[in-house]
Amino acid sequence: MHVFSIPLRTRFRGITVREGVLIRGDAGWGEWSPFLEYDDDTARPWLACAEEAAAGDWPEPVRDAVPVNVTVPACDPERAHAIVTAGGCRTAKVKVAERGQVLAEDVARLEAVRDAIGPDGLVRIDANGAWDVDEAVAAIALLDRAAGGLEYVEQPTMDVEDLARVRRRVDVPIAADESIRRAADPYRVRDLEAADIAVLKVQPIGGVRACLRIAEDIGLPVVVSGAVESSVGIAAGVALAAALPDLPHACGLATVQLLADDVALEPLLPVDGMLPVRRPEVDEAALARLAAAPDRVAHWERRLASVARGVGQDGRS
Repeated sequence: MHVFSIPLRTRFRGITVREGVLIRGDAGWGEWSPFLEYDDDTARPWLACAEEAAAGDWPEPVRDAVPVNVTVPACDPERAHAIVTAGGCRTAKVKVAERGQVLAEDVARLEAVRDAIGPDGLVRIDANGAWDVDEAVAAIALLDRAAGGLEYVEQPTMDVEDLARVRRRVDVPIAADESIRRAADPYRVRDLEAADIAVLKVQPIGGVRACLRIAEDIGLPVVVSGAVESSVGIAAGVALAAALPDLPHACGLATVQLLADDVALEPLLPVDGMLPVRRPEVDEAALARLAAAPDRVAHWERRLASVARGVGQDGRS
């Protein structure tokens, strides 16, 4: 295993450095990079995903490239405009409802994104469950106008019942993320008709094949998204998107753009809004360059040992 530490170009999810573990198996590398605040139970399916990747247990692709969106953090309008302009994608996903910010800042960011992407580009927003029902309804109406029309709103509320209530009160499509990957029953979204789109993330759900099972059973169009991984981790998301029978929306897999460096010889970066379907080759020099400090290596070794002790106890690995 190798513990990496990669600076981010812009603060994202409150962090400026992305840490994680690369695990080498018979077929290559897998990434295990649960966020630092996650407990063992939450981090365990992330390990199953890394083990699946290292074993090469991915389905055959049905496409050789995957459409992706550029991801815009909760930054100022000028930075948002620059990120979209440099991103080379025709879809932008914009973070909103950031703690410590106000709605007016989200409006300004979306106006800048629309200016950068042009009238024909698609704009979607992600609130990470920050609103209650009434806040969501009011904010969605305002942000839909600011964006010149939204493709969809991802996880406006955290509670799945509230998600269903919001969906019945707005015209903009609703996408479910946390209501699937952090739920005891991911199919409540389907049963309550709480969303129009399912967002699936391979590490949090436990791997490509686990996501394919949910995609088949949930009966909703799927958007595959990442978790700010290195190219090794993003490759698992690409493998999922490449294996889906239908892929009607751009995927949130272009987040290597948020990193200041990468572990791959040829990072998975979009060209004309598309990511190639391939496994990146790990750069040994990059592993040395991006190696975490000894205390952080010790932290991740302890964490991995703790999570691995529970593998097999809950049926997710």
